[in-house]
Amino acid sequence: MSSLNIIEMSAVTDAKSRSDSARGVRTIQHEVPILAVIIGLLGATIWLLSGNSFALSVLSITLLYAGLATAWNIIGGLGGQFSIAHSVFFALGAYVAGNLYIHWNVSPWIAIIPAAALAATVGGLVSWPVFRLRGPFFAIATMAMTEVALAIAMYAEPLTGGAQGLTVPWRSGLQNMIFLNKWANALLFLGYLALTLGVMIAIARSKLGYYLQAVRDNQDAALASGIDVLKVKLTGMAISAALTSVGGLAFMMYVRVVEPHGLLSLFDVGVKIALIALIGGLGTIYGPLLGAMLIIPLDYWLRAVIGSAVPGGGQIILGLVLILSAMFMKQGINGALKSVRSRLWRRSK
Repeated sequence: MSSLNIIEMSAVTDAKSRSDSARGVRTIQHEVPILAVIIGLLGATIWLLSGNSFALSVLSITLLYAGLATAWNIIGGLGGQFSIAHSVFFALGAYVAGNLYIHWNVSPWIAIIPAAALAATVGGLVSWPVFRLRGPFFAIATMAMTEVALAIAMYAEPLTGGAQGLTVPWRSGLQNMIFLNKWANALLFLGYLALTLGVMIAIARSKLGYYLQAVRDNQDAALASGIDVLKVKLTGMAISAALTSVGGLAFMMYVRVVEPHGLLSLFDVGVKIALIALIGGLGTIYGPLLGAMLIIPLDYWLRAVIGSAVPGGGQIILGLVLILSAMFMKQGINGALKSVRSRLWRRSK
């Protein structure tokens, strides 16, 4: 390729980036009212369920997983990097909050900063060599990262409590993220979801979001266009890891008792948040929320109704639901809803 062609390609790329950035600003302005309505409706749901502690507990975990899946969707959906190691960043947030609170009485609100910084740093360091792998090899490598982190957590007793884990003392108050009322916990997780959705919207409509999607769709073409593929991936992973650690921190102060096998569970954390994003709609803004609203309540119901009668029966049915969703909803729940809306609109014309 001649120098003139390279200069022309660069000029076209820069012009497209400027156009996309301008269009992104307008789109963000359109997204803000939608986000406000969604958060308002969820807040009203919390208020309506304020007298039902079990329903609020399920809703709280649903909001938490929706936020975690949204954070994962930045690198997994937009960037196409199917990581199942996000339980590592989830555990980092929990352990940082627990240690700072237990040993130095540091408020978890302040602990958010070191937790997010540590998770972003670890995410970048461990991903730097792994991002040279593609497809299933990348997923397998992230699985190995989870197992290594679990082994470290089991033996690093001064920091993690070993196999018995950490226990956060009960001192209720907003400054400690520990509440007497279930609705307050639900509002905390709603705030976390709002944070992740806001970041997702900002990234999806920015140059970084377009670069992540370009890498996802065709990495070689993105590289030929002048995109620093490794830098884009590392940036996306750092942001995703930081947001995931904030979810782990909030979870730590919610349950107050954690142990390595729970925080670093390959299925209950790493795989589940990826599946929630997949079922909801990869790369979409509100797909993870839709996926969490289906998967988490269904999981609780199946465990209560089926699991008590048939051991493992709930997990089998949930697995079938996930398989059928992947088979018949290629673009997830979000894509299926858009398809239905388009058909109804065409029929009404």
